[in-house]
Parts: sequence; C-alpha cells; structure tokens
Amino acid sequence: MPFSNYMTQVAGIDQGDPIVRTIRATPKPSSLIESMRDIGYSLEAAIADIIDNSISANARKIDLFVDTSGDELRIAVLDDGEGMSEAELEAAMRPGNRNPRAKLHASELGRFGLGLKTASFSQCRKLTVVSRKGGKTSAACWDLDHVAKTDEWEFLVPSDISGIAWTKRLQAHGTLVLWEKLDRVTENEEPSSHQSDLVSRLDEIRDHLELVFHRFLAGESGLRRVQMAINDRPLTPFDPFFSSHETTIDGPVEKIRVGNEEVIVQCFTLPHHRKVTAEEWERYAGREGYLRNQGFYLYRGRRLIIYGTWFGLIRQSELTKLARVKIDIPNTMDSLWKIDVKKASAQPPRLVKDRLRRISEALAGTSKRIYVRRAHRLAESNKLPVWIRFQRDGRIIYRVNPEHPVLANFIDNLPKDLQASFKQLLELVVAALPVDLLFADMGGDPKNIGLETVSDDTLLHALQTTYEYLVSQGFDGTKAESTIAAAEPFLSNWARAKALFQFDSLGSGHNA
Repeated sequence: MPFSNYMTQVAGIDQGDPIVRTIRATPKPSSLIESMRDIGYSLEAAIADIIDNSISANARKIDLFVDTSGDELRIAVLDDGEGMSEAELEAAMRPGNRNPRAKLHASELGRFGLGLKTASFSQCRKLTVVSRKGGKTSAACWDLDHVAKTDEWEFLVPSDISGIAWTKRLQAHGTLVLWEKLDRVTENEEPSSHQSDLVSRLDEIRDHLELVFHRFLAGESGLRRVQMAINDRPLTPFDPFFSSHETTIDGPVEKIRVGNEEVIVQCFTLPHHRKVTAEEWERYAGREGYLRNQGFYLYRGRRLIIYGTWFGLIRQSELTKLARVKIDIPNTMDSLWKIDVKKASAQPPRLVKDRLRRISEALAGTSKRIYVRRAHRLAESNKLPVWIRFQRDGRIIYRVNPEHPVLANFIDNLPKDLQASFKQLLELVVAALPVDLLFADMGGDPKNIGLETVSDDTLLHALQTTYEYLVSQGFDGTKAESTIAAAEPFLSNWARAKALFQFDSLGSGHNA
C-alpha cells in the first residue's frame, strides 16, 4: 500500500493528515531537573531573579537572609508582597507555568515561569516556598534528592511549617523562598571552606543588588520605592551614571519608535578623575574597572538586565571608559531583544541597533574630545613645559624640551665636550619612556599614579633659574610669577614654592 494512502486516525488530528502514530515524549524527571540546574546562573544573578518575583508581587520590603552559622548553609528571600493562595503557589512551583508569549503586566519582571525554579535549582537541591495570603499560609517544597529517588515530577507539601527557617518573620501577607542543600554556591569542593566562601561573597551580592535594583531602591519618579536588606543591613542604591554629580554630562533623552513601543535612550559621561574624590572614583569604577563597565546599560521594566557592553558596535577603549548609555525597554519587547531566561543576555533588534551605533559613535567622539580638550588646555596653560608633544608620520612623539630654562641653563654651563654627551643621555632617557606601563597604569587607576617628590633644594634652584630667565626675556615680576605658577613641577608644589622664593613685582625675586 502506498505510504500516502496509509492513514491512521488519531484523536485531535485531522483525518486527512498522513500521521502514522504519535509517541508521548515525556521527559525523564530525574534527568531533566538536573539539566535545569545548568542554565548558567551566578549566585548573585539567581538571587536577583527571586527578588524579581517579590517586586512583581508589589513588595515594599525585601529581606535577604544568609545563614552560615551551622553545618548546613541556608539562604532565604522574604518579602511583604501580595502572597499566594494554595492554588497560586502550586502553579508557581510548576516548571514552565507561564506562556512566554502571553501578555504581561507592565510591572512584571518575570516572563517564562521558570525563574523561581531554575534560579533556585542552580544553587541548591532543596527549594521551599511559604506564602501567606488572605489569612491562609501555604507551603510547598522541591527536593531534588526526592525527585532523583522517585523519578517523578512531584514536589512535597509540608504538614508543619513551624520548623522552616525564618517563617516567623512572615507578615500578614508575603512570601518566603528558602534555599537549603546549597551545593553550588561555592566552587570549593572542601565542605569546611563553604561557610567562609559564602561570607566572602556577600559583598559581591550586595554590590550586584544595589546596582541591578538601584532605581527601585531609590524610588525614582513613577516607581514605588522598595527597601532591601541583607541580614538586616539595608542596601543603598548605586546609580552607575553618577547623575547627582555636577560635572557628569547627561545628554538629552531620545526615543526610538519600534512598532507600538518605545526604546528610551540617554547618554552620560562620568566625571574626570580630577573632579571627584578618591573614594568616589573607586566606587564608580566598580569591581571590574572603568574600561570594563563602559557602554550600554539595558533596563527592562527599570530593572538592569545587562551592562558594560557596546553590543559590538564600537570597541571598548581607554578614551571612552567614562561613557555610559542608559536604555529603557518595556517587558513587551522581550522577544525582539532576545531576553534570555536568566535576564542576563540581550541583543538589540536591527532598527534599534542602527540607531544605537550612531549614538555610541557620537558619544565616543564626545568622550575622546573631553580628554583631548583637557590635554590641550593643560598644554596651553603651561608656558614652560618640561616635556613637549608633537606628531610625526601619524605618530605622537614625546620629547624633553631643550629650551626649558633650567635645562638650557644647565647645558650652557657644561663644558663643550660634555654637552654632546649630556644630550645623548637625554635622548636615551626619552627613548626608554615606559609608554606601555603608563597606559596600563592610567587604565587601571589613574588616581594611584603620582610624581616623584621634588626636594626643596631642587625646587628652589628651578625657581631661581626659571625666574631669572623670564625676567631676562622682558617679563615683569608679576607675569613671571603667574607663568611659573602654571608650570610643573611648580604647579603641584606651589605652597612650598611660595615659602622658598619671594617673588617681586619689579622682577628682583630672591630666596624667602
């Protein structure tokens, strides 16, 4: 019989479909649930995913508890949100309980109905949820050891919740998510080190949450304020754009229309390191530094999704390290941006990407101009440069200035047979300038780079020589003083210079 004429009637299948038979492809619970653990969450990203559910439940207070005191580590997230009924909790514990294509409320931070389970399983083997709503408390528990033993898709319902950690802190409504059997929170296989490893990671968790949820913690306009704490220690919002600083450059808000939705973009250039304190510079560099943290900061429902990337549109560079771009998208654009389950990866759609390319290129140009203008201003204000900068064959060359008064005076006073030798020595020093080391150090932390301290004798000699030279060139005492004050090494040591040398308006300076 020809295959095309061989029909089998199957329930739910049109009789005209050439279906031979159907096979139920039920996944093996013990295998699939272990695979769900390997989606790729970090500890801090997994915790943030649990907090997303609390915010979506309209919580105003969220507490993270980390217990490292006993033999078994435990982590819990407790909120005062709306809570869940028994039926709602049962649905929430079911993997994939939501169609990702279903329409979401504008304030919802979840999407797939997987976050609670995948985030939890990525870190622990036992997940317990206790929720209170309408005066009734419900509880449910996924124990992966139980699933491995029974090979069934079944979670447990505790008959008594009094022994579940932190349940006494539940308010009239809210939810507690408890992680136990924490087998993945540290990479160290030695159990004795797990407590110390987790304690050492608390600062990383804090930094991550203060950044990811900074707009909720700050309670910005149009967004309810959410209080968060780790072991009763409050979190403070960390604004990566340093919007409050007077020298931060914030660009205009730009809206990119995509269908019926809008992508909102705003550019920021952080303050130069000379405009902030050492503590501020260090804080806004972040753990990975300015070079790594430049770029786009993508927010979905005002929750930070991904940051420190240019999406391949321009290169990260030293001259753009202060450039950051805030992008706001609604949760209705998840599929267009290819938001993943972890909410840690995204790709801009082509229409938006083209516009972002132009924005990033313009911002990069602005950022570079700030550094170049600053360098030009410093060069122009310094009429007595020890080092001179010029371009040759497309390269930037630095050289010691042979016309600097101190250097010129020294060379003139050398015997003729030593002058050529000294110039060769200078040439060797300049040729050995450690450009690569300077670039690396400036890229790391420019505030930690200092200059050698000039002794009083050396400073006084340079002052006398330079002052006498300027006066010989027709400068009066006042103009000679202002010219010297703008030049290094006098500028950085001006208080000492004034104490060592007495400037006179008539041009007859002398030792103080």
